[in-house]
Amino acid sequence: MAEQLHTAAAHDAYFATLSAALHRAGLAEPVLVLDEARLAANIAAVSSTLDDGPAVRLVVKSLPCADLLRRIARPLGTDRYMVFNRAMTLEMRRLEPEADLLLGKPLPVAVAAAYYDTVGAGHPGPHWLIDTPQRLADYQAMAAARGIRLRINIEIDVGLHRGGVGDPLALATLLDQVAPGTAVTGLMGYDPHIAKLPTSLGLRRRALAASQGIYRQMVAVLRQRLGSGPLILNSAGSPTYVLHAKDSIANEVAIGSAFVKPADFDLDTLAHHQPACFIATPVLKTAWPALAPGLGRLAWLGGRAQAQFIHGGHWLADPVSPPGLRRSALFGPSSNQECWLGPHRPALRPGEWLFLRPRQSEAVFLQFGPIARFDGREITGFWPVFPVSA
Repeated sequence: MAEQLHTAAAHDAYFATLSAALHRAGLAEPVLVLDEARLAANIAAVSSTLDDGPAVRLVVKSLPCADLLRRIARPLGTDRYMVFNRAMTLEMRRLEPEADLLLGKPLPVAVAAAYYDTVGAGHPGPHWLIDTPQRLADYQAMAAARGIRLRINIEIDVGLHRGGVGDPLALATLLDQVAPGTAVTGLMGYDPHIAKLPTSLGLRRRALAASQGIYRQMVAVLRQRLGSGPLILNSAGSPTYVLHAKDSIANEVAIGSAFVKPADFDLDTLAHHQPACFIATPVLKTAWPALAPGLGRLAWLGGRAQAQFIHGGHWLADPVSPPGLRRSALFGPSSNQECWLGPHRPALRPGEWLFLRPRQSEAVFLQFGPIARFDGREITGFWPVFPVSA
């Protein structure tokens, strides 16, 4: 009881409950915690926002866990996934053989060649993303050498200016180079820049209209060449999916991070989402600057702040509990025993938990082993993550 009261004094009710749950689960190393109730609320937020709007394509790099992807896909009724490297593409093909896989970035042709060398030429491949005539030529040469019927989706620039086909004439020129054995399945236009623009002076509204205008011009070119058959018209991303809920040219939106809402996604477009993932790490050592021999208050740059040395560190994350923590300027970032300073009464003790909120989910989710599931009271189990890949 004394331990629980001590922890509660340092944390608010939510993190005190989570701390107690971690202790009861016997955990004693850094762990990524997923709040299942908050996850469910975020899934419901996406569902209600889109309603009868575009379909959802789940972004695998931001949710690199098979159980997590299935937990989200089922209520949304989607079998569409966006993948970003060979390892995750192969893993998703193994886990969900009938899933529809779209590449989220153009990759070197050697990646596609290695994919087909693994699964065989007869296995349905993903929609590979093509952004330039040279990449199209490289992919078609690879496909011809292996007897593969290639499926490609074309990246278009809708205002982000990070590559992709930039205008209707360039798209028409690219389409002229499509070989008979290549199937063009649609377009992908990523637009996260729009969410970073202020709503004042109509800047966001105008940027969205310009983006949609470019996209409609590109679709017109594609329809002229391919006719009225089904196309994948992908757009958005977590920051902007809400902007496509009504009257969008896109018929699907890519969403990943919004389901767990790391700190980089604290945007007004995602105000109806909740943070659902945290890093929990035990405190290994504590000290007070005035008691550190030979250092003193000036060297510690902490005044009467308590120093807490944690298990691990240097993650893409920021401390959230106890409140008021700041990284020690003297010790700096450390992946071993990172030092955080905080003016806490009572002080945290070794074995108690310090919590950080990831700034992003991609990459960070792969650093801790299985994800701990938290139901609001207890740690109910663990979900394994994908193998580490770049």
